[in-house]
Amino acid sequence: MAVNDNPRSISDILTDAVNEFTTLISKEAQLARTELSEKVTDLALGFGLLVGGAVLLIPALVILLQAAVDGLIAAGLAPAWAALIVGGATLAIGAILLAIGINRLKAARPVPTKVITQLHRDAEVAKRQLGMDYDTTQRAA
Repeated sequence: MAVNDNPRSISDILTDAVNEFTTLISKEAQLARTELSEKVTDLALGFGLLVGGAVLLIPALVILLQAAVDGLIAAGLAPAWAALIVGGATLAIGAILLAIGINRLKAARPVPTKVITQLHRDAEVAKRQLGMDYDTTQRAA
């Protein structure tokens, strides 16, 4: 059996463990900030595209809806009924799209899931290592 000429004291081991843990927490916090930044950037880009598309689509939709009303009037329908039919269909489609959009926004939470998963893994590893170190020091004593 090899004898270590320079044994480490328990205080040195604990100091190293605390330093390693501090470094780990710092790196995990940096990873969390990076992940949150990416998610916020994705949300901002998506929102900007949504606003830009809405600005262009709203006037186009009004023109197309008016054309549909005029088409129904030309087919012999009363103007009030034509407007009611086109308006009702547009309302139904809009409500469906709104419900889908709300569900999608609820699903896009800016939570750093990768970091949370990694922190759970790190905690498990630390528990196992502390348990092993504790068992080793108990057996040696």
